[in-house]
Amino acid sequence: MLRFTRRLPLLAPVVGLVAAVALAGGCRSGAPRRASSAPPTSVSRYDPAHDLGPLFQDVQLSGIFADSKTFVDARPLSPPADIAVRYSAARATSGFSLQAFVQRYFELPRPIAEGFHTDTSQTMADHIRALWPVLTRAPPSETADARSSLIPLPQAYVIPGGRFREIYYWDSYFTMLGLIASGRTDLVRSMLDNFAYLVGAIGHVPNGNRTYYLSRSQPPFFAAMVGLYAAATDTTRALDYLDALEAEHAFWMDGAERLAPGGGAAYRRVVRLRDGSVLNRYWDDRPEPRPEAYRQDYELAQTLPAARREAFYRNVKATAESGWDFSSRWMRDPRDLRTLETTDLVPVDLNSLLYHAERMIAALRTFRGRGGDAEVAKQFLHAAEDRRRALLAAAYDSDAGFFYDVRWRSGERVTDRATIAAAAPLYFGLATAEQGRAVAARLERDFLRPGGFIPTLITSGQQWDAPNGWPPLEWLAIDGVRRYGRTDLAAAARSRWLALNRQTYRSTGKMTEKYDVSDLTRRAGGGEYPTQDGFGWTNGVALALAAQQ
Repeated sequence: MLRFTRRLPLLAPVVGLVAAVALAGGCRSGAPRRASSAPPTSVSRYDPAHDLGPLFQDVQLSGIFADSKTFVDARPLSPPADIAVRYSAARATSGFSLQAFVQRYFELPRPIAEGFHTDTSQTMADHIRALWPVLTRAPPSETADARSSLIPLPQAYVIPGGRFREIYYWDSYFTMLGLIASGRTDLVRSMLDNFAYLVGAIGHVPNGNRTYYLSRSQPPFFAAMVGLYAAATDTTRALDYLDALEAEHAFWMDGAERLAPGGGAAYRRVVRLRDGSVLNRYWDDRPEPRPEAYRQDYELAQTLPAARREAFYRNVKATAESGWDFSSRWMRDPRDLRTLETTDLVPVDLNSLLYHAERMIAALRTFRGRGGDAEVAKQFLHAAEDRRRALLAAAYDSDAGFFYDVRWRSGERVTDRATIAAAAPLYFGLATAEQGRAVAARLERDFLRPGGFIPTLITSGQQWDAPNGWPPLEWLAIDGVRRYGRTDLAAAARSRWLALNRQTYRSTGKMTEKYDVSDLTRRAGGGEYPTQDGFGWTNGVALALAAQQ
């Protein structure tokens, strides 16, 4: 098995590109342009949760802002250390107003789509194309702002919208689907270069380009993005990101060599199962409240014994890394968020993504064909096959005909919490033909609703549970079952989802981050914040599905 001991400066699925890269004989001309991976100019990054002293917690717990993210996105108008000192002196004075203090010393974030007005006489597709400029952010023209939690990026990028004012890692893959359909490969290229830059500067692709996201990543779709771009332009373009792909892989595999051979061990994002195989989990290096959701995390943790709070914070943030924040998928008791067990689970979709990344790296090494590439390609191919065998053995239940997450300590499949993540092995090509047919049948029978697929079979009040449908999960399931011969099911789900998108657009003028797919008359809800408008991945998936014949 490949030993992942190298640490490189970091980043890096459209399954078909793996074969395309490996088999391409002649490509369109053009020497590959290397993605920038140079670290940014040294600058002190503003970290609100740690730079403002007691002011940070006091503001976040005060209820001044309904959304904790508002304050961490606010820009201090003076050096944070100076504001902290002034706060210490001022808060004891008679008539002190915390709200007035914040208004004096911070510039609050402005609405994303300020001045943009929807014209519902336009088609949904035309509306989405008109939104791309609204959701696009240009690189800063001046030196990075040391008083902002936003990490500047060298190229333009697309944000989701609503409360999400920065780029998000896994969102971007699904946004790119729509950019490709819109002919905006230039913007896709810029976003790929930004991710490569973040890997070089930080060591991984963070959840988003904010300082408070640096301790975690998100589902590693970078290889999928590279494949999407290269398939739309030129196979050779994928080579630009090979170093970044390998570096990101090293981040996810960090510590694999430390795991004891006996099984039942873990280090950061790697775990060793009882049979000796190595797979991955979600993790976060800082066991503390999420700064952007500080009040919710802190107050819920206070209901636990002090000895259990660190584990709770770790699981909350690992769940945020999963992108499914929050869902009964991760909870021992679907009614109680305090029972999150995310770090105890081997997620089937995460490991499907890493399998694809390993295959992509092997294909690119083979395609490049320099000295030593063949041996490295062989190592990554072996690693991918080892992962595939391990995941199929651990996660697939032949009696149920379905993939489940796995508790890595015991090897137990979480069969009481079936989720649409079972479509990931189909999308990334891990499943056998028999497994693919079985999973597709289960998705059709239990998950398909009038507006599309639900993520789980549990209605918990969390946003990543029924009755909500989410664009990224719709795309993975629709395309996954199609790849395994169920074009009828894919067409039915595609038609239902697009009809719901169009119906909502006609009645509200909005594209929203999620939809209620069970009751088509209701707006989606649940979770920590109101359903957001914008919305990057909804736009991308809608355009990509509409373009299918």
